[in-house]
Amino acid sequence: MSDKQSQLRKHKRIATGLFFLMAITYIAMVYTLKNSPADWMGYVKAFSEAAMVGALADWFAVTALFRHPMGLKIPHTNLIVNSKNKIGDNLGDFVTDNFLTAENIRPYVEKLDIATLLVNWLRQEHNQKIVEKECRILAKNIVNDIDDQSVVNFFSSKAQQGIESIRVQSFIAQGLMYAIEKKEHQRLLDVILPKAQIYVEEHREEIYNAIIEKKPLLSLVGGKAVTNQLVNGIHTFLEDINSNPNHKLRGEITTRLEVLAAEIDSQEKWKIKFQEILSQFITPERIESYVQDFWSSTKSSIIEQLETEGSTLQNYISTAIHNIATDLEQNQEMQLKINNWIKHTIYKLALKNTKEVGELIRNTVDRWDGRELSDKLELEVGKDLQFIRINGTLVGGLVGLGIYIITHLLL
Repeated sequence: MSDKQSQLRKHKRIATGLFFLMAITYIAMVYTLKNSPADWMGYVKAFSEAAMVGALADWFAVTALFRHPMGLKIPHTNLIVNSKNKIGDNLGDFVTDNFLTAENIRPYVEKLDIATLLVNWLRQEHNQKIVEKECRILAKNIVNDIDDQSVVNFFSSKAQQGIESIRVQSFIAQGLMYAIEKKEHQRLLDVILPKAQIYVEEHREEIYNAIIEKKPLLSLVGGKAVTNQLVNGIHTFLEDINSNPNHKLRGEITTRLEVLAAEIDSQEKWKIKFQEILSQFITPERIESYVQDFWSSTKSSIIEQLETEGSTLQNYISTAIHNIATDLEQNQEMQLKINNWIKHTIYKLALKNTKEVGELIRNTVDRWDGRELSDKLELEVGKDLQFIRINGTLVGGLVGLGIYIITHLLL
């Protein structure tokens, strides 16, 4: 038996005992007045008689709140059980209208200083360790819960889209134009032309044989001399190109390269060609394979870092939390912003959800069993209600005594 139940039973016995005491007193006075009457007995009889009436009336009133008195289903009794839903509605409206108002909520919200509480809590190293541990657990759970295939598919798709959006021909055209501007093609000619001269000089016989093979008649009319003149002409021509930076051929090569760069940058056929070349090396399967390897390695590394004491990632988290605590402690403006934001949010939510609170009270009371609710309320306030019975007994007796005295004085 709980302490509340013991107290309730105790006070019920006191109130009931006082009623029986008045009843015994009344019976005793009635008997004594018939056999050995005395003046004072009338006063006691009047007091005890009225006290019984008061005790019974208040017993009925208190009992009618929680059950039917003596099991008799008298109208307007067992009020709590019969009016449970109405009690819930009235209680919800009462709380909403009298407690959850802007005037009542604002003073409490204005007193809030969450930022100071947070600073004082984070200032302690033990609490920083708690936050660090929870951050590591949260991060590890997030990483473990991520669907690997979804990540791979997402990044593979983005990589494929990125590659397809790259204008390869523009890069090549720009690279070619850059080489032309830096005269890289001229330096290439400066390297090739001397080699070509040496090659022509060293392969005179092969050139002669090739000419004779094509034109056999030249062997009868001084083919060697013709070949030597041809080779010397080629040699002179190459030497002229090599020694003259402004040679016409050099200019033509430059012009042709510039035209080629413009065509590569603008013509669709070049775009198609380079995309075909690129697709031969970078296929969707290879991209997915690369992304899968990368994600697998990255995920394992992150989890290992989170689980390993003193790892770079753990040290970073610890340092970040410490810096946040220090910055927040020193930054009064940030504390003010946090407090204002929290106050505004709480105040806004409280006013926005006042009806929901009232509805919650109504629904909660509606779900309660009427008998259970009645018993709980009696357990909470029943002890105090027994004082009503006690006071009713005493006040009733005093009123009865007063009426008796006044009656005798007047009569």
